[in-house]
Amino acid sequence: MKAAVFHGPNVPMTIEDVELDGLKSREIRVKTEFAGICHSDLHFVEGKFPFRAPAVLGHESAGIVAEVGSEVEHVKPGDHVITCLSVFCGHCNHCLSGFPNRCGGRATARKKGEKSRLSMNGEPVAQFAQLSSYAEELLVHENAVVKIREDMPLDRAALIGCGVTTGVGAVLRTANVEAGSTVAVIGCGGIGLSAINGAAIAGAGRIIAIDRLDSKLELAKEFGATDVVNASDGDSVEQVKELTHRGVDYSFEAIGLKQTCEDAWNMLATGGVATVIGMVPADQKIEIPGMDLLQEKKLQGSMMGSNRFRIDMPRYVDFYLSGKLKLDPLISHRIPLSEINEGMEALKTGEVARQVITF
Repeated sequence: MKAAVFHGPNVPMTIEDVELDGLKSREIRVKTEFAGICHSDLHFVEGKFPFRAPAVLGHESAGIVAEVGSEVEHVKPGDHVITCLSVFCGHCNHCLSGFPNRCGGRATARKKGEKSRLSMNGEPVAQFAQLSSYAEELLVHENAVVKIREDMPLDRAALIGCGVTTGVGAVLRTANVEAGSTVAVIGCGGIGLSAINGAAIAGAGRIIAIDRLDSKLELAKEFGATDVVNASDGDSVEQVKELTHRGVDYSFEAIGLKQTCEDAWNMLATGGVATVIGMVPADQKIEIPGMDLLQEKKLQGSMMGSNRFRIDMPRYVDFYLSGKLKLDPLISHRIPLSEINEGMEALKTGEVARQVITF
């Protein structure tokens, strides 16, 4: 099969012939139909987060099951599925206490000494997030996918695999936004727009979108933003406080920068909750005024929208098909796998919401 192979930070990926191993008893083979280009992958391409090479990146995808192992129960050949990097084992403390997104799925990975799921010229190729979606096929554990209804368009379904679940889930699962509350979202990329959409679904009374690009702020209105703030026009915290007269009940940071994380905190009203969705570099520390803690403000992270993806993703599909979840405007471009490097470069501009690779 053809796959985009990662050779290390800041080196162009190349399209190579990569081999899949045979199925283990609880593994499945999926024909990839669509894969989203996520900013998280760009972090590894740019070397902001380390990952071994050679590897096949990609983790946001949808496809059709081609083959299943002897003990697989969740899916059968022909089923339409969404992949998720929150692969879960089903028996650890996190899974049993209702937080499978925290599991890590190590028990579902192949053990040391076993043959790699991916290889090239007889040598192992690392599998990213136990998925590796930038390839024509995937070989994964059955707990890496969820079956969905077949009337759901798979290009839209692919977006649910990461960005949408991360953004909507941060609002509905991590922060439990209350109806009628005030919400601010910093960063209007795919995840930020999904958080705005999630706030609208939750019934937030006022939703403030914050970005530096007017084009993205206009797009945010389609997703449910009631107000927009261009951070290029001055201090976004002061602009939010001027709009609300007190700050917001919930803020969401969807970029992953020290400054914007601190802005999310500083624009909170008393008792407010700031949720950081973005991937903050490991060497960055977030500073907040200690006295603010006396106002019962809270700062928290969100791991993949605190998802229970076998439950959440079919619901998000229903939300889309009933018109509540906006996925069509998220797709900026559809590109072939051969243009993966150009897609990564486009992501750096900040002007695209989501690009989808079509297989």
